[in-house]
Amino acid sequence: MNRTLVIGDIHGGLKALVQLLERAEVTPDDQLIFLGDYVDGWSDSANVVTYLIELAKQNTCIFLRGNHDDLTHRWLRDGELNDKWLQHGGQSSIDAYRQFSEEEKEEHIRFFDQMVNYYIDKEERLFVHAGFTNQKGPEEEYTPTPFYWDRTLWEMALCIDPALEPGDIGYPKRLELFKEIFIGHTPVTRIGQTKPFKAANIYNVDTGAAFKGRLSLMDVYSKEVYQSDEVWRLYPSENGRN
Repeated sequence: MNRTLVIGDIHGGLKALVQLLERAEVTPDDQLIFLGDYVDGWSDSANVVTYLIELAKQNTCIFLRGNHDDLTHRWLRDGELNDKWLQHGGQSSIDAYRQFSEEEKEEHIRFFDQMVNYYIDKEERLFVHAGFTNQKGPEEEYTPTPFYWDRTLWEMALCIDPALEPGDIGYPKRLELFKEIFIGHTPVTRIGQTKPFKAANIYNVDTGAAFKGRLSLMDVYSKEVYQSDEVWRLYPSENGRN
């Protein structure tokens, strides 16, 4: 089919990911862009990474770095522990790696090492986990942190006066840089939405898989959406990040 498919935050929900790819009838011809946060939430965090490593041998995959991926990477590589991380899903990743060998962990560290902070396609679409803050674009950021932690881009898009258009003096300069922007990081369930939601030219594909929502996938060109079941129903004996 030669589709370009963008996938939202997985948070350890491997069962949802497998179900989602089956429902979307993904083939080796499809390019897959993952928006980050593969870990921290459900019990399959480490298994998600193993699955993605194998998937990349079949499909062209782009793996963006999420804030939870950065925190788990730091723990795997350096033993760094962050109290906030432990409170927000990190313990589930630590538990998930208990049965993994040192060799397997090293393979996962290489996977985390190779993630990218953002991706811009040939049609000036930006894919990034969270956002960016520099008005000149992501290439001009002084630190990578906004790419996987920023929420101002999404909050700004939600607050824009619908009457404003690109080129207007009050229209945000950051949004004029790209045809479309695809993000995750902030679940749209926080604003009462259950499917990927568009604000200005930003598509937010995080539909709360870590909590009570579903895992979502969107065709970048047709905007067709596929979703898993509510992820908590696939892990009935777990709490996820709830």
